[in-house]
Amino acid sequence: MAIRTAVIGYGNIGKYAVEAVLASPDLELAGVVRRQVEKPAELDRILVVADIRELGDVDVALICTPTRSVPEYAARVLALGINTVDSYDVHGKLADLRRELDRIAQRYNAVAVVSAGWDPGTDSMIRAILSLMAPKGVTYTNFGPGMSMGHSVVVKAINGVKDALSITVPLGSGIHRRVVYVQPDPGADFEYIEQQIKNDPYFVNDQVEIHQVDDVGQLMDAGHGVVIERKGVSGKTANQLFKFEMRINNPALTAQNMVSCARASVKQKPGAYTMLEIPIIDYLYGDPETLLRQLV
Repeated sequence: MAIRTAVIGYGNIGKYAVEAVLASPDLELAGVVRRQVEKPAELDRILVVADIRELGDVDVALICTPTRSVPEYAARVLALGINTVDSYDVHGKLADLRRELDRIAQRYNAVAVVSAGWDPGTDSMIRAILSLMAPKGVTYTNFGPGMSMGHSVVVKAINGVKDALSITVPLGSGIHRRVVYVQPDPGADFEYIEQQIKNDPYFVNDQVEIHQVDDVGQLMDAGHGVVIERKGVSGKTANQLFKFEMRINNPALTAQNMVSCARASVKQKPGAYTMLEIPIIDYLYGDPETLLRQLV
């Protein structure tokens, strides 16, 4: 039986999530939940509602809303007995959110997969694999260059900002520069906007450059990437060197990871999980025996 899946939110990630659900042989798109139920052309044959309860039976909800609204949406959907998958990306608060959603999920016999993007998410799994191969050592995660969706959304939410784009520039050894392009509303106080950006938790730990532009749309590119490097020790043997690199469309990969987690969620016991805590084979479509013969 197909896994009935709802997409909550129809922004950058939501659009690709719809595509990924439709491309998955074991998932069925129940519909899209968004504040504006007016349909863009590409959703003409898809049910669009303002409340997930209007979709009938739903097995899993992909929460494709801005990160700071994820805790509220996830708690509300889990309380309906529906599994949730989100791409919450605040690393320092991830464990606290997982603990809170675990309590709610167990109470309502549901499953929450937390931070199911690519970082945190699949990059977290890569870092874990490198650590098991070389338990002692140092890992550096270098993002970009590319668009950070989370940082861009934070800037767009500032009063007086019409549009914004935050680019992540890797400086090496896990240090990054954030280059932010802001298209302010007419008459907006740009100095106020600059100060709000610099004081936001998303930006306080990095070097930040902020530029005022006339049209952010002319700069938009959803490409991103990461290089994860580890130098460590296996047993007593030093200088074990590992490198993982990818260049990606940011929202498309996030959406695909969330869809794979939707599949995995129906195989777990009630509770909340990060991607690290779920067997890799549970994310994959197909018979486990066949997958083992193909992949092992």
